Amino acid sequence: MSSEMLPAFIETSNVDKKQGINEHQEESQKPRLGEGCEPISKRQMKKLIKQKQWEEQRELRKQKRKEKRKRKKLERQCQMESNSDGNDRKRVRRDVVHSTLRLIIDCSFDELMVLKDIKKLHKQIQRCYAENRRALHPVQFYLTSHGGQLKKNMDENDKGWVNWKDIHIKPEHYSELIKKEDLIYLTSDSPNILKELDESKAYVIGGLVDHNHHKGLTYKQASDYGINHAQLPLGNFVKMNSRKVLAVNHVFEIILEYLETRDWQEAFFTILPQRKGAVPTDKTCESASYDPQSVRMEECGSDSDSSEEEDSRNELDSPREEKQDKENHTESIGNSLPH
Repeated sequence: MSSEMLPAFIETSNVDKKQGINEHQEESQKPRLGEGCEPISKRQMKKLIKQKQWEEQRELRKQKRKEKRKRKKLERQCQMESNSDGNDRKRVRRDVVHSTLRLIIDCSFDELMVLKDIKKLHKQIQRCYAENRRALHPVQFYLTSHGGQLKKNMDENDKGWVNWKDIHIKPEHYSELIKKEDLIYLTSDSPNILKELDESKAYVIGGLVDHNHHKGLTYKQASDYGINHAQLPLGNFVKMNSRKVLAVNHVFEIILEYLETRDWQEAFFTILPQRKGAVPTDKTCESASYDPQSVRMEECGSDSDSSEEEDSRNELDSPREEKQDKENHTESIGNSLPH
């Protein structure tokens, strides 16, 4: 090789080396398989397959929805045709006869209750509203002195109350809304026994859950306002072995039941749980006397722990009372056996 060709050869070899180095660097900079990205797991692969299938079946689902709408439309048409026999829900609703009787829950005792009892009262009011909407003879339902803790609790936990129908919810006191001569306060402390319901009157139930801490309060209030007062004729039809307390919604439901049946005994035993010892008075001993103080009613809104079981119509009994009832029952059986 001549001296003239040597420099040219050296330059060519240097260029080749630089190109080789650059290619090596590019290869090293390329991400290798498995580096920088994790392999797809079986679970992810299943998700991808499902997503693909879901996309492929889009038209099929659309077609099924159309068929479902057509089927429902045909069912509605058949239902409308079968409604001619008068068994449809709307036709039954037309048979409802609204009573002119006004039934008021007095919520003016807000400051006497703690939040726990406010929540119980709220549940009882909800029950009253639901039962009145379902009743065959719904009353003119009033909620008066509505405000304070009760309104706040309803706003927070039952915002739909503002859309309630067939109810008069007023911040005013009932005495500002209805004439005094039309008012009758239902309180167990009243010496007056209610015999019939006058549908031209307005009956007041005290919205007070106080666990008997304020006995006689509603009776005193009715007397101070100069309002007529009375108690339901529970003692004339029902004999109980232990002290009972009726919740606000129980009194409300008893009145609704009486308006439908016009029978106090049937109304009481439809609402009161017989398993708690409630029996008709004509089945008890004739010598047994009725003590109105031993049967306290929630006409004045006193205790209502039974509202925690609002889906049932059961009142609460203490284990001691149940034990005493069993002992009394056993003793009575023993006395009846011949010696």
